[in-house]
Amino acid sequence: MGFFDRISQGLQRSRDKFKEEMNVLLDRGPDLDEEFWDGLEETLILADIGGAAACDIVERLREQATRKALPDAYAVLDMLNDQIAETFTEGGQEILGGDPACVLFVGINGTGKTTTVGKLSKEAHDAGRKVILGSADTFRAAAIEQLEVWARRADVEMVTRERGADPASVCYDTLERAEAEGADLVLIDTAGRLHTSADLMRELTKVVNVVRKRSQLPVYTVLVIDATTGQNGLQQAREFNRELDLDALIVTKLDGTAKGGIALAVSHELELPIIKIGVGEGLDDLRDFDAHDFARALVGAFDERQAN
Repeated sequence: MGFFDRISQGLQRSRDKFKEEMNVLLDRGPDLDEEFWDGLEETLILADIGGAAACDIVERLREQATRKALPDAYAVLDMLNDQIAETFTEGGQEILGGDPACVLFVGINGTGKTTTVGKLSKEAHDAGRKVILGSADTFRAAAIEQLEVWARRADVEMVTRERGADPASVCYDTLERAEAEGADLVLIDTAGRLHTSADLMRELTKVVNVVRKRSQLPVYTVLVIDATTGQNGLQQAREFNRELDLDALIVTKLDGTAKGGIALAVSHELELPIIKIGVGEGLDDLRDFDAHDFARALVGAFDERQAN
């Protein structure tokens, strides 16, 4: 099964939810009247795409419908995938694309940060890069051990200290080791932080600031979010971005969720690129993000026969 098929399969619940709402709208007829445009925007919002992104998409479609004299709703929907793809924020290729970098991974517990770091370390090592891992999640039970398993699997070095140690000091040690070894990619796993806890967020801010000041490599801060959290994931992203000035997103657990549209809501509102998406637990289930593939998998196609 190709990766697009994996994405499409993973987003089936999200796509089915969207198509169900769209079919209700299309049942009233294909006329491009106000009821259609209002219904399309509402359907996009219900698909967790977010109000701002939905409004922008519908405005662009309306403009094109007028300019091109489109005949009906089906002609508009033929353009929907491209408009969704264009709404994602572009960029982020330099973060994991082969250039020297230090990448901090942040987010709440349960999003898959540690697993994501492990998968990325193996991918980079297999591509011939010199990778150093830093286990700055010194509080969660078994977090260090979990990352150690990935380090062995990827055959990369990992820097850690005893459980409960100051995470900023772990980051400092990791950067020193990376410089001594000539590593060109440093991946640092941080402890899960509830975005609603001011004290915990301040501690995470300290960790990020230490890395930004100490690293001789370009530093990027990447938020890992769980797609199944829907609109709560958007609120998490707002808080993390306000505190840490994020550089990019990785969206995990897209397989089997009916809330896949949240990826677009976060990327569009916060103007952050998505650099990887996860559609399963396997090593090959974390892949580069492609906006057009994602849009096709999320929305599908519409015609008079309601084809998939």
